[in-house]
Amino acid sequence: MITKINIQFFDTMSNMRRIYPYFTLTLIVLLSTVLLWLPFLLKTNSWFGLNIIHSSFDYVYRHYDGPLYIIPAKTFYDPSLLKTYNGSSLVGISTSYFAAHLPLYPILIRVGKEILVTIGLKGQNLLYLKSMLSVNLISTVLLSGLFYFILKKFKLTAKPFLLTTVFLFLPRFLVVRSIGAPESLFMLLILSSLYFFEKEKYLLAGLFGGLSVMTKTPGILLFAAYCLVFVEKLIKNKQVNWKWLGVILIPTGLFVVFLIYWHQMGDFFAYFHSGDNIHLVFPFSVFNFQKMWIGTAWLEDIIFYFFLYGLTVITLKDSKHRSFYYFTLVFFLATTFVQHRDISRYSLPLWPMAVIAFEKFFTSKKLIIVGVFMLIAIYLYAWNFMSFNVMPIADWKPYL
Repeated sequence: MITKINIQFFDTMSNMRRIYPYFTLTLIVLLSTVLLWLPFLLKTNSWFGLNIIHSSFDYVYRHYDGPLYIIPAKTFYDPSLLKTYNGSSLVGISTSYFAAHLPLYPILIRVGKEILVTIGLKGQNLLYLKSMLSVNLISTVLLSGLFYFILKKFKLTAKPFLLTTVFLFLPRFLVVRSIGAPESLFMLLILSSLYFFEKEKYLLAGLFGGLSVMTKTPGILLFAAYCLVFVEKLIKNKQVNWKWLGVILIPTGLFVVFLIYWHQMGDFFAYFHSGDNIHLVFPFSVFNFQKMWIGTAWLEDIIFYFFLYGLTVITLKDSKHRSFYYFTLVFFLATTFVQHRDISRYSLPLWPMAVIAFEKFFTSKKLIIVGVFMLIAIYLYAWNFMSFNVMPIADWKPYL
């Protein structure tokens, strides 16, 4: 009897040790986000020398492009409703522009809002805005847990918890995961797809890949990467596996988006008619200060991103996880064509691949020492950026 109790006790302790890192990562995500929100929660107008005019949590809500996802969440691309909002408080934004904000994140915002109502917050304002942030926070928690799980499952590093923590603090990612944005959800779905692909569960890989395309169009690059893996397998093994057809769900996800636009907006290709949102031009076209989405010649930081992710491609070339390599290759090449100042955001799906490729560097004692010191700079950057990159919202009615 005593022996049986001892075995149960040690089994329980073993299970707790396995679960403990996930709780800790959740705590890191939440505390790091609250710390970033702190000057806006405290409504302080002066923060480490930074003047924040009329400081409030509105700065977090107003961060580009978060509130713009709320409009399709409320209207589901209904042109008549979009015209109503456009005629009142969204002057200067065409109704077709909202087709650039793909459906999955708005759908989850709508679901989140209904959950908030269900749990008793019906009488309060800002439910859509709160849901917008909640979906992103939950996605980030799940993303950190999945990344840690993949690192352990595939034995990609001897220090999976430390590497996951480093992953969470890329400066641009710290901001993006703390405001209204689909990037954490997008990365979560991409990593889920890559994981199932490596486990040869192609139907699930296709399903999550299709959902990623319904979040952001670059998810379609997963399909190109998987096709390259199949070509490599075909050359090597001279055999076709019909289960590969599961990845057809990835372009199907994009087709579903176009069907939604056709049904709701009467335009199958509404995404391509939504304005200047397709920034693919030619390699390294970002280095042109005269273009609309660039506007500055101070672009040397982008070169370092290209270096980092280019080296990631080379480093993963001989990886046994072929989808990791081909996805990094395809996504990196596509990123070099992007003509937009915010390359650091566009390239975020490459960040987990870079962390994996250089895991020894990112978990080294030298980097950790410098990294802890640089946390000060990372947060100062983030507070500065969040005080600047906000929508000029005069009327909050469309977003409530």
